[in-house]
Amino acid sequence: MRKLIMGLAGAMMLFSCKTRQVNTPEQPITATINLVDVQNDKVQVSVDPDRFTSDTTTFFIPKTVPGTYSTDNYGKFSENFKAFDYKGREMKFKKLDENSWMITHAKDLDKVTYLVNDSFDWENEGGLYSMAGTNILKDKNFLLNLHGFVGYFKGMKEKQYKLVIERPSDLIPGTSLKVSTTTADDAENTKTDIYNINRYFEVIDHPIMYAEPDTVHIDAQGMDVILDVYSPNDKFSAQDLKPAVSRMIRAQKRFMGDINTTDKYAILLYLAEEDKPDARNFGALEHHTSTVVVLSESMTKPALEESLTDIVSHEFFHTITPLSIHSKEIHYFDYNDPKMSEHLWMYEGVTEYFANLFQVNQGLISNQEFYDRMVEKIQTSRHFDNSMSFTEMSRNILKDPYKDNYYNVYLKGALIGMALDLRLRELSGGKMGVLELMKKLSEKYGKDKPFSDEELIPTIVDLTYPQIQDFFDKYVTGTTPIPYYEFFAKAGLEEEMVMSEVGYFLNGQTPYVFADRQTGDIYFRDDIELNSFLKGLGVKGGDVLKYINGEEYTSQNIFELIKETETWTVDAPITMTVIRDGKEITLEGRIVTPMDKTKKLVENQNADGDEIEIRHAWLKG
Repeated sequence: MRKLIMGLAGAMMLFSCKTRQVNTPEQPITATINLVDVQNDKVQVSVDPDRFTSDTTTFFIPKTVPGTYSTDNYGKFSENFKAFDYKGREMKFKKLDENSWMITHAKDLDKVTYLVNDSFDWENEGGLYSMAGTNILKDKNFLLNLHGFVGYFKGMKEKQYKLVIERPSDLIPGTSLKVSTTTADDAENTKTDIYNINRYFEVIDHPIMYAEPDTVHIDAQGMDVILDVYSPNDKFSAQDLKPAVSRMIRAQKRFMGDINTTDKYAILLYLAEEDKPDARNFGALEHHTSTVVVLSESMTKPALEESLTDIVSHEFFHTITPLSIHSKEIHYFDYNDPKMSEHLWMYEGVTEYFANLFQVNQGLISNQEFYDRMVEKIQTSRHFDNSMSFTEMSRNILKDPYKDNYYNVYLKGALIGMALDLRLRELSGGKMGVLELMKKLSEKYGKDKPFSDEELIPTIVDLTYPQIQDFFDKYVTGTTPIPYYEFFAKAGLEEEMVMSEVGYFLNGQTPYVFADRQTGDIYFRDDIELNSFLKGLGVKGGDVLKYINGEEYTSQNIFELIKETETWTVDAPITMTVIRDGKEITLEGRIVTPMDKTKKLVENQNADGDEIEIRHAWLKG
């Protein structure tokens, strides 16, 4: 604030004139990230708020962020926290926990500063999902999931932010944010990017990836899709992957029809190196207008394209829910004391269902491939508590015993969406399904109108049929396991048991092995039948895997083993060493195609006309 010095004449006027009140415009919170002066893989961050009227404030870095449904404590990556007054003097503060700092005499507070480490270099990435993590690689790559860099002051999450990023001039930003760039006269190798953002949620909702330019644009029915790729060894480029991503996004837009939530969408693809400290768990994290995708650079192009189709399509469908249809718990998310919504069946489940349904709807996969995927989800979901109320689990997903069931949102959650779809198709004679329901909900709510958790299901019933209340009472809020094959029968499908090709260590999503992370041992499961390859080699349930062809395997590199099997050649010799009853045993043989009994969902050749009509509306409508 500036002080005004008034002359004598001006002061005398106060006695004869009414004082005019001058309102000083509210200043945005300015967060500055320095990507130029990087020291020991750490970047300097400062957050400068407007004037405080309170005596005390607390500065937070998120503990939990939307989309992860886990407690991650991003503040642990920050160090050397300092608070400064308007004269540049350091102020006292109290660190309350890993993610919060309390500052007294807040009226004197000018700004806080701190250093941020990246998560990719931490052991086990600090327990984070890579796609929610951060990377700091000086002059090469900065993956800014901004919840790991920018914090907020208590009571100020709804204030405007100005994000200022100083960066090397040859690294360009990949983001869906609008950016204004300046170059200082005395810093020709440095540029400053400025982003004006409405509130804190929108700060962390817009990740940014800085790297050398490798970007393509895709037009999808008027929506500008940006594909930004970082491949450290230049194995893949955005241009290489453009055809597959274009085919996928355009198919999704056709499937969605007139649902249109954004005119710009950014896909930030980070490809991790295998032989260096780097990201090690792969997937994607959704945002309103973008997604961060982390995959392995060692993948083959067909495998990478398949993963992009499955993973990115899931994230893109999040533009429907929860990003456009969500509860108050999500809209006003409390990053450091989160209250979770009870509708993960919709946010993650329906989204995952759409990510599979659109592929059969648009001819990217066959009917049978779609059926196989649904059956695989049924089989894998049975490893979780099938009688647990899904709404209760969702509401308590950060707590025991519910958090251990989180992965089931992608399995049973998707199956809830499928069963609801089939029930709606049955009641409407094929005319209405879950996609049409989402359109109605999107029209009623939208991204700026959250609903109360308890009103969603009654609203769905009002928008559909009274019988849908019974569906939710039994299978979503209730504890009754879903009789999937009764729902499949509505579309003229039936179950067959057949022998089919499976993976060497996986039958779809069902593993033949169990990795004990405490001991590091890999056990062959004794509660399921092993495939023909393992049985032919002489493996028995309960055996502990030690070596394959001289290479030692533990829980630390089990994923490398799964990946290695993709290169195995039929009839090649193989030697496997296992521990059985405390003794080391060597098994020798040749690699054969693994076969196993699997349940196959097939189209009933005797289905009646109504069932066939429902099936067509379900898959192709």
